[in-house]
Amino acid sequence: MRYQIEHEVPGRMRVRLDGAIPERDVDALSQAVLGCTAVSKVTVLPRIGSLAVHYHDASRRDEVLLRLARIDEDMMAATRAECSVALAPRTHSLLLDIADLVGGFYLRKWFLPSIVQTIWTLWHYRHYLFAALRSLARPRLDVPVLDASAIGVSLVQADPATAGETMFLLDLEERLEDYTRARSQNELIYSLLTVPESAQLVRHGQEEAVPATSLAEGDLIVLRTGMPVPIDGTVERGVAMVNQAALTGEPLAVERAAGDDVFAGTAIEEGEVFVRVRATTGSTKLRAIVTMVEQSAALRSYRQERRDCLADAIVPWNFLLAALVGLATRDITKVAASLMVDYSCALKLTGSISVLAAMSESARLGFTVKGSKHFERVAAADTIVFDKTGTLTEATPRVTKVMGFNGWSRTRVLRLAACLEEHYPHPVARAVVNAAAEANLKHRERHAEVEYIVAHGLASSVGDARVVIGSRHFVVGDERVEVTSEIHRRIMAEMGGLSVLYLAYDSQLVGALGIEDPLKPGAAEAVADLRRLDFEHVVMLTGDNLAAAKRVAEAAGITEFQANMLPEGKHAFVEQLQREGRHVVMVGDGVNDSPALSVADVGVAMAAGTAIAREVADIALTDSDLQSLVRLRRISQGLDQRFDQSFRTIMGFNSLLLALGIAGVITPQTSSLLHNGSTVLLGTAATRSYL
Repeated sequence: MRYQIEHEVPGRMRVRLDGAIPERDVDALSQAVLGCTAVSKVTVLPRIGSLAVHYHDASRRDEVLLRLARIDEDMMAATRAECSVALAPRTHSLLLDIADLVGGFYLRKWFLPSIVQTIWTLWHYRHYLFAALRSLARPRLDVPVLDASAIGVSLVQADPATAGETMFLLDLEERLEDYTRARSQNELIYSLLTVPESAQLVRHGQEEAVPATSLAEGDLIVLRTGMPVPIDGTVERGVAMVNQAALTGEPLAVERAAGDDVFAGTAIEEGEVFVRVRATTGSTKLRAIVTMVEQSAALRSYRQERRDCLADAIVPWNFLLAALVGLATRDITKVAASLMVDYSCALKLTGSISVLAAMSESARLGFTVKGSKHFERVAAADTIVFDKTGTLTEATPRVTKVMGFNGWSRTRVLRLAACLEEHYPHPVARAVVNAAAEANLKHRERHAEVEYIVAHGLASSVGDARVVIGSRHFVVGDERVEVTSEIHRRIMAEMGGLSVLYLAYDSQLVGALGIEDPLKPGAAEAVADLRRLDFEHVVMLTGDNLAAAKRVAEAAGITEFQANMLPEGKHAFVEQLQREGRHVVMVGDGVNDSPALSVADVGVAMAAGTAIAREVADIALTDSDLQSLVRLRRISQGLDQRFDQSFRTIMGFNSLLLALGIAGVITPQTSSLLHNGSTVLLGTAATRSYL
């Protein structure tokens, strides 16, 4: 692509292309430039053929310029095919549409003979008439029937000028409404596109964690239990059960083996697969996000559903009112005035835009909400239940103590533990791997495939020996590894309130690792804020030991907690709360939290959580700040208040217009102008910030 740099400062440049950018290429060009990992933001100015490019680091300037130079027609064609949705409703397009609409209306009014204006009005009326006939064929009395009737009254009065003015106002309102709604949806999609993702890249037989945006076609990645699928690809080896609910709506996971395709936005429930990348991350992530936004329409709240049903139900009463006015006054102008104003458009528009604004603001503030019903449930909840590890405590815990038994040194214990734990994306697993790295320990033991036992631990084999690592319940209770009373006392004495991992080799306890699980900064303040926002019960559940649970609960200011809980125990606990009549928000991060997240009224997954937890959750945090939960509660309550406020305003103002029109104080055209103008203004007001 040929270009010239017009202006430049560190981290930002404006470049001029050879000519104007066609409308169909605006989104594709933006995505093509964003394909460079150094680029953070692109603004396309199509009419003047200019790009404003923001990039992360001044040292990567040459990388950005190289990307711009490499954009050619082939890349644009491929990117254009991937952009299945127009992501940027552009202001200049709206202004051109309005200019065309207004210019055409006044040119016809000023320069065309009256007979030609009448013919054009009748021809344009066919759109409204056909829409009304389609509604009546269902059969349904709705806004298209109301609009066609209002225009038809003017035509019956042999007043094509008034009919033309009415259609002009309705056309103008439709364009403004479409733009406002599309703009709100666009802001939501772009907010979600900034959510970071990572991948486990396999290169020369070694694995490394890399940003998903750095993946290229042909790369090999490995996906294991609990991991997200960040990109489209083909399975080369291995077998896994893949949860595709986010894309297909299938409730059950499907098996994927060599030769099968996997898609971005899905998650691995169980197993391990090596996947060859075959698409760019930008397009696959975009598709997954657009799918989520489209599906969110099916997750509307009861209040929004009731509002939309009321909007439709009011329309027949408009016709009844018009009939009564006609019988009482015998004045067709007043009948027209009673048909000019409806409640339906404003109720539906402000409702949908209020929800889109809440979802967009949520994404910017650190959480993704999958539908408006979840806002409603968060606002109504009286109980919030927290998992401990990775939720209330840091997602980066540390190994602070290592103990060896039966002749094993601490170094050997840590090396083998890291060798097993490196395969799984859990905070505790990362703590073990990081501890080995800090001690400069290489862990390349030849063990068999690692098996992940949910909420218990890991199992594998080295030679003929079975190796397990995990909780006491798993190692001692399930695996029947003997722990003498003396060793148990030593572990309790040295570990104190730490979380403990037990390591067994060939049915013998060979080590114990103490994990320090520090409370997240601001966790206690967030819990206190949630109490002030009318959460009556704050509860912590954990599979950890009682001492560790008590330490964290006291530090967070939580008085209700349960320790040594398995996934089925957390699930049962949440169900019991619901049977007691409580409305429960569950916050967790791991595979073991998934059953409780799915049964709660609202499930919230932490940023560092597994893909399965984020899949089954209704809301996913995009950072680890627990203040996001406070902001979520406030936005949810604010959305309820906005629904109530806009409903009162719409009903009151439009009722006033009806009364003034029927009384003859204002003309039907003035009534239509004020009604349509107020609808657009209320829709625009619904986009304002909640916090």
